[in-house]
Amino acid sequence: MAEPTTRPSAFLPARVPTPPDELAKRRLTAQEQREIHLLLTGDSVVDWHRLELTEPAEVRRLLRVNSFDVDNPDDLGRLAELRGRAVHYLTENLGLRVDESVAREIPTIELPLVASGRGRLQRQACVLLKVMHIIYHLDARELRTLLSIPEHALYELVEQSVMVMFDELRASGVPVVEFAWSRKTPDSLITKLLVKRETSAARVFDRLRFRVVVERYDDVVPTLNVMLSRFIPFNYVVPGQTVNTLVEQPGRRSAEASDANTPVSTALELVNEFSGRGYEVLNFVADLPVRVDALLGPAERDSGNAVFVLTEFQVMDRATAIANEQGDNSHAAYKHRQHQRVRERLLRGPRKHADAGDSGEAPVEPIGESPKDPARADTVRDEPSSS
Repeated sequence: MAEPTTRPSAFLPARVPTPPDELAKRRLTAQEQREIHLLLTGDSVVDWHRLELTEPAEVRRLLRVNSFDVDNPDDLGRLAELRGRAVHYLTENLGLRVDESVAREIPTIELPLVASGRGRLQRQACVLLKVMHIIYHLDARELRTLLSIPEHALYELVEQSVMVMFDELRASGVPVVEFAWSRKTPDSLITKLLVKRETSAARVFDRLRFRVVVERYDDVVPTLNVMLSRFIPFNYVVPGQTVNTLVEQPGRRSAEASDANTPVSTALELVNEFSGRGYEVLNFVADLPVRVDALLGPAERDSGNAVFVLTEFQVMDRATAIANEQGDNSHAAYKHRQHQRVRERLLRGPRKHADAGDSGEAPVEPIGESPKDPARADTVRDEPSSS
């Protein structure tokens, strides 16, 4: 598919032959299945009651994508600090008792394994980790307000990291046929806010977007697994912001399958009203941790060494990508519908005391020149998204 010249892209050359279905045949672990299910449904990790990790290597992997290096003493100290604050919150604010072994004695990096176990401490370890997860995110948000880092500089750091992920996707045998990224233009941001009920720029999640197109539909889930294991922390996939009209959602498994207290979300509720009827997509938003150690002064180190950047990912197979460019599903048609809604909203007149049957609104009239040809799309593609 042709891409706008202003949009950086990384395309694979002719597909390198790989063993058929090798990636798809690999059995996912219980933890990997649950992470993918959370991504597809837009659920929140705070509603989980256990992890499914089985060995230290899996813990290392999970901590690494959350920007913690278990071989770095400073990072281990940071984890211990988060643990202490989480214990304080649970005991002082909620009046909960935390077993001494969970609160202090068990090494912090072993807590995820305890939260995956079957013993009496499993639930306490899981609760503690969820509070640590929240505190870490809040600290990163506070640090972002303290540092004078322009948005574009953070975007560049994320783009560099995602390029590494792209190389790892290739190395893992993922048959990527298109890889591209874009930043939302000022005009697209204005349009996005004018068509939304919420007109706060803070609610625009797709300022930075990455698009991955794989060869076959069966390659989509294995691709998500590689992305979650190498780069995207599943626990910071933004709840409620997944748009999934592409991948069939597997049924809940293990203890979550029969837990009536676990909310069942439906990502289909977020389908973009401006999309064509046949448009199929998997969009999800993740808050990605970015290390900023080199930019920290003594005053900022109390808030950690990472900030978060909201990033949207779009994943689909080649056939779906081609179908999404046809007719009513095309980007030009999408933008035309979106711009029409903006015109109607801006030009709508005040309510009148009219006779029954009158809409009570002034007719929409063009201002100045007529609108642009709807076939002219923005230079940077603004895919239908969750925001």
